[in-house]
Amino acid sequence: MTSTFTAGAAGFGTGLSLIVAIGAQNAFVLRQGIRCQAVLAVVAICALSDAALIALGVGGVGAVVVKWPAALTVVGWIGGAFLLVYGALAARRVLRPGGDGLRAEGEAAGSVRRAVLTCLAMTWLNPHVYLDTVFLLGSVAADHGELRWTFGLGAVLASLCWFTALGFGARLLGRFLAEPAAWRVLDGLVAATMIVLGAVLVIGS
Repeated sequence: MTSTFTAGAAGFGTGLSLIVAIGAQNAFVLRQGIRCQAVLAVVAICALSDAALIALGVGGVGAVVVKWPAALTVVGWIGGAFLLVYGALAARRVLRPGGDGLRAEGEAAGSVRRAVLTCLAMTWLNPHVYLDTVFLLGSVAADHGELRWTFGLGAVLASLCWFTALGFGARLLGRFLAEPAAWRVLDGLVAATMIVLGAVLVIGS
């Protein structure tokens, strides 16, 4: 039976794998961090938004599984398939790098209000965030049964750690994340994590 620590660690690893990717939101957080503009507000919005969406996914998908236990098999297959596809895409980026890093160039939001509105838009108007946090994390969490909330807590912690490091450690991470080689290493870790978790989820279903 899955232990509390194992469920939490799985949530942390899965959540981090989904969050760590080159994208507009991460670039915006990095940009704000480098320029020391509304960093706390931006980090808080990203982390709290992820927490709310993860809770929605864990609670929503979990409720479906509790009501219809047979749905766990379907959810497990679909969630596992998504993880395997995501892992394959990450592995492809390792083998065929695009040569891009996470760039911090561009205009940063000048005021706190503007930064907040921009961050909210990038988070809540991004359709991929719902697939990642609500459905994907929710389906993987459902596989942990009674420990699904521990899994969700691990994913929330991963989001908090990542955005805090990216925002407040921007001046140190900026140079590292701007290097394509760094993303090959990260994508390699992401690919391994997702493929293993996806295989376990499919086999367990």
